[in-house]
Amino acid sequence: MEKIITVQNLVKKFGSFTANDNLSFDVYKGEIFGFLGANGAGKTTAIRILCGLSSPTSGNVKVAGFDIYRETEKVKKNIGYMSQKFSLYEDLTVAENIRLYAGIYGIPPKKRKEKMAELLKKLEMENARNKLIAGLPLGWKQKLAFSVAIFHEPKIVFLDEPTGGVDPVTRRKFWDLIYEAASNGITVFVTTHYMDEAEYCDRVSIMDAGKIEALDTPAKLKERYNAKNMDEVFIKIAR
Repeated sequence: MEKIITVQNLVKKFGSFTANDNLSFDVYKGEIFGFLGANGAGKTTAIRILCGLSSPTSGNVKVAGFDIYRETEKVKKNIGYMSQKFSLYEDLTVAENIRLYAGIYGIPPKKRKEKMAELLKKLEMENARNKLIAGLPLGWKQKLAFSVAIFHEPKIVFLDEPTGGVDPVTRRKFWDLIYEAASNGITVFVTTHYMDEAEYCDRVSIMDAGKIEALDTPAKLKERYNAKNMDEVFIKIAR
């Protein structure tokens, strides 16, 4: 399988505090990779480095085939990102948000118009194109934010707790979008606090105190830790 992210001996220090302690892992093309850990485990720090927003203290990192030290801008052009706050501008309309991000991602105006029409039809939001984001239901915001994050067809999309605060049915529908993106060859790198969502990932990494303590498929992790579900696995590692 083709490696799309390669991390070797990644260390990130803030003064005397080590946020990422010698991390090494690979992520493959089209994989749904779960990046788990309690608050303060070092997940967000690692994601900032992988997105080119922060530099490691030491170690080798390649994202989408580009070196994180020397080719930061190329990394940024080949990834998408969605945060828990959905990365949308509440005081802009649906169409204005799509146009804004299309411009940021460098999509030509003509193609931008065609892709927007396709996206609105796919999301069944054609009648909502001129509505402000602030007035949309949470589930609609979530679908739109994810779709905008992959609007430029990136190689990787980073999802930082994208389902926080939404109901279980909406969360499950959101994962259908994730599966579709992965089937189209986009690698999905996702953090979540919902352990049932860890079961949906191809492989899962679990961090504790800046280190990766476990990395495998959900089935193998449950077998190794003699656990019924990923919730039990997480508790055994984190405690």
